[in-house]
Parts: sequence; structure tokens; C-alpha cells
Amino acid sequence: MLDALVDTLAREAGPVSVIETHISAVLLAGERAYKLKKPVDLGFLDFTGLRQRRHFCREELRLNRRLAPDLYLSVLPITGTAAAPRLGGSGRAIDWAVEMRRFPQEASFDRLLAGGQLEGTHIDALAECIAAFHQRLPPAPVDSPYGRPGDLLQAARDNFTALRDGASPRSRARLDRLAAWTEAEYRRRRALLARRRIDGRVRECHGDLHLGNIVWLDGQPVPFDGIEFDPALRWQDVHGELAFLTMDLARRGRPDLARRVRDRYLQATGDYGGVPLIDFFEVYRALVRAKVARLRAAGAQAPGLRFQALRECIGCLRLAEALIRPRRPWLAITHGLAGSGKTHYADWLVERLPLIRLRSDVERKRLLGLAAAARTGSGIDQGAYQAKVSAATYRHLARLARRLLRAGWPVLVDASFLAAAERRRFADLAASLGVPFRILACTAPPDVLRSRVERRAAQAGDASEANLAVLDAQRARYQPLGAEEQALAIVIDTSRPYAVPEFMDAE
Repeated sequence: MLDALVDTLAREAGPVSVIETHISAVLLAGERAYKLKKPVDLGFLDFTGLRQRRHFCREELRLNRRLAPDLYLSVLPITGTAAAPRLGGSGRAIDWAVEMRRFPQEASFDRLLAGGQLEGTHIDALAECIAAFHQRLPPAPVDSPYGRPGDLLQAARDNFTALRDGASPRSRARLDRLAAWTEAEYRRRRALLARRRIDGRVRECHGDLHLGNIVWLDGQPVPFDGIEFDPALRWQDVHGELAFLTMDLARRGRPDLARRVRDRYLQATGDYGGVPLIDFFEVYRALVRAKVARLRAAGAQAPGLRFQALRECIGCLRLAEALIRPRRPWLAITHGLAGSGKTHYADWLVERLPLIRLRSDVERKRLLGLAAAARTGSGIDQGAYQAKVSAATYRHLARLARRLLRAGWPVLVDASFLAAAERRRFADLAASLGVPFRILACTAPPDVLRSRVERRAAQAGDASEANLAVLDAQRARYQPLGAEEQALAIVIDTSRPYAVPEFMDAE
């Protein structure tokens, strides 16, 4: 039937291209794409019956329209006969197809990355897209079968079972180390996994969020091809979904973009409670990818394809090993006037180091129930910037920093820290936890400060509301670093090229 349908479409829309996988066929014809499900039963999915194929076409439309409503258009019956099929019509359906808007394949994120065209603006927009998607999803009911910690552990164990089959002694030793870490990390995080499930962090996500399933259309990122055939693969902790994306970026050689998308996601959602699970989820996702590559290698007929799949498998295992290396937590705070480049420098560090950044401008708005880019219109020492709100913001930042440090993560707090008392609060916090503490004292020439503040005040979309009046007020109340603080300070002239401070252990 497929060949006959291609002929029918070719007569109506011109040349037709066909993309096939083991479970589907996509027909590209003119401005449309038509996706058919193959009548196969692979155990984890069953498309053998016409009723099943119709059901899963409808599920694919429902699920993917949440993120790509302009891409997924309808479910069409295929009528006529196997020898003379046609899309649509009023006759009896002999099969079903998902009708989609066709898009340029070179616009997918994996192609953009391979061509050196994937930029920070793409990543920032994607982080906002995923964050907004996750936040509007209803949580799984507590009595649902999804997101149970024990099921996640069993899935992780299944990865090792599949990967050990036929592995070399060297690979087996690597898998043994990863398996031991997985079991230990699961025991450490089991209670948190269970609590997040109760707290509503398990949701009906996309399920297959890697770069090949995201396209840049009309100036926006559009995730597509979410999993429709198995609810258990899409109902998951939202941090588990994010980890698939960050792992995929890292395995493709862009850990900088992985860190950037995580940073922007955390700013957008405030879901710092899931940070202790990042390592567990990323290692799990790397091993899933390794398993899939290993199975692909086993089924490959051409030696070149087998070699490529095995290389991907080994690369994912190496990534997983890198992810389980202990990191050394530290606490750093920025310090400086408006326009001194604190946030710009923090942005730069985020891409180069495995750290968690807490930004006061964002957290202040969050405490007030406002979006990060919201304009409050508050004057100096008024509204959102009155003393009690600022004090509450710094207390909130300190609480978050404590939790993240205890979870083993380095923390960078991006705030002005003009008052000695607030700096002391964080120095004492670091001392109480026995972690290194540094002050990143950001400076720039006065004319640079003013031009930066003016430029940012004229732009929309940033969390900071500083203007020249704020800069002048800060100068008047600025409390310079004392002698003890100066010994902990690293002066960063942000008008010059940046460098990573040695104590941060740059990769």
C-alpha cells in the first residue's frame, strides 16, 4: 500500500520523499508530511491492528499539538484499496495517517549544531519553551502508576543487562563501575524522587526530547515527535526530561550549551529542588542512549553503520563515566555596582563550569509572584526594592545556596552584595559547610558603567530594572570590601577579556 500511496501523492503534489524507521513511514509531499504507523508488534508497542493505529495517530496528534500546534494538523483516514489508496475521503478507512506541516530538515537542532549554527539565542528560547510547557502540565495523580522510584531503578538496571551482553572485559569493568554508582546514587536520592512525585513533579512530558526532535520554525523552537506509544516513557519527573536534552548536548560536544539550557530552565521554573537528581538522570539517559546505539550496531548490516553505532555507544559510556566523577562544591558571590558586568560574567562562567547560578533579580521577582522580565515600576527603596523585600531576597538566596551546596554543587550567587552584612551572611554559610568562599568583585570604568546601564534600561526582556538613578543611589550607599574580604576577593575587570578563577577548577 505504501508504494501505491506514494504514487497517488506524486500525481497530486509532485515528487514524494519517504523516510522510514522500524515503526513508521513519513511521506514528504509538497508542503505536507504524512506519517503512517507500520503494522508491527515489538513488544513495547503494538501497531498491528487498524484500531490501534488510529488510536496512536490520535494520541500523537493530541500530545504533539501541546508543543507544535502549527506543525500537527490532523489525523486523516486512508480510504480506497491497498492498490489504489487515497488520503481522506468518506469511504471505509484502510489505514490512518497523521497530517503535518512539512518543515526544512536543515532547521532541526541536530543539523544546526552540526553546521555550527546553533547559538545561545536558540538555547535560551528552547529553555523558555520547555519551562513553560512543564509548568502548565498537570501533575500525575499520586495513585497513578507513573514515576515510581522503584520503576526507574529497574529501568536503569535493564540498561546494564542489555549493555553487558557481549561486552568486552574493558567495557564490562566500566559498566560495573557505573552500575555500582547507580545503585548507590539511587539509595541517596530515593526519598527525593518519591517526594517530588508526591509534590507533582511527575508530569506527562514530551518523552523523547533530543536535538533531532526540535526544529527552529518561524523564529521559535518547536519540539515535535513526542512519544505516543508508551505513557510510562513520557510520564516522568520534569528534571528527567531536561536531563535527556542536556545529555544529548554534552554527548555531541557542547557541554557549554547543556549548562546554559539548564541555567535558563532553572531561572524560568525555580525548580532547584530537582538539582540533586541531575547526575542520576543524566547518567541514566546516557546509558539509555548507549543501549539504543548498541542495539542498532547489532542489527546493522553495513560495517560502516555498525562502527558508527558502536562509536556512539562508547561515547555515551565515556560521558556517563565523566558524569559520575565527584565535583568539589564552592560558594562564590558577585559584588559590584549596576553595569559592572556581574550578570554578563556569570553568564560566561555558567557555560564553562558545572555550577548552579542563583540570580537575585530573578529570585526577587519570583518571591513577589512576578515573571523575571516583569517591570515593577518601583522607585529606589520602594515596592519591589524596599529594604524588607531585599532582605527577604538575600535570605531566600542563602537558603537555596545551602541546599545546593549540601547536594554537592558549586554555587554562584549573582547579586550586587553592596552591603557588608549580606556578604558576611554568605561567608558564614560557606564556613559552616566547610566549602571555599570567594567574592568576584566586578569593576568597569565609570563611563562604561553608565553606558551599560542606559543600554540595558532601554531593552526589554531582562530581569534587571537598574537605571542611572539606581546606579547613583548605589554609589552613595556602597560599602567597600573590608580587609578580610579583600583577601577573599578576585577582582574582575569586565571591560577586559574574561578568565575562570583558578579556585573554581575549570574543566
